[in-house]
Amino acid sequence: MAVLITELVLFGALFAGMWRVFEKAGRPGWEAIVPIYNLYILTTKIIGRSVVWFVACLIPVVGLVPAVILCIDVAKSFGKSTGYGIGLLLLGFVFWPMLGFGDANYMRVAPMGFPVVDQPRSFTA
Repeated sequence: MAVLITELVLFGALFAGMWRVFEKAGRPGWEAIVPIYNLYILTTKIIGRSVVWFVACLIPVVGLVPAVILCIDVAKSFGKSTGYGIGLLLLGFVFWPMLGFGDANYMRVAPMGFPVVDQPRSFTA
């Protein structure tokens, strides 16, 4: 019973932290707790990567590599270091609440340093 309560507390901390991170990024918090959909929103809307990265995360074993890169991208989108991104992946129940409830601000920067663009720009005159 103690193990179950511990797991519930850890998952509760993880989900609460992710909820706040999504809200800081201008997204509704409920999107953070919907499985698969939260990964899609995180990858395409918050980080600014293409859908290919989302699909790559869903491939067993191979998906670990893009998951590491995406966690690092999340950390950098909030002005944190690469080490913080590794912490998001390995100790999410600690680092997601720190990111969500801490003083980090969402900088809306894509992985390569360019601003995230939600819709393609029109170049017509």
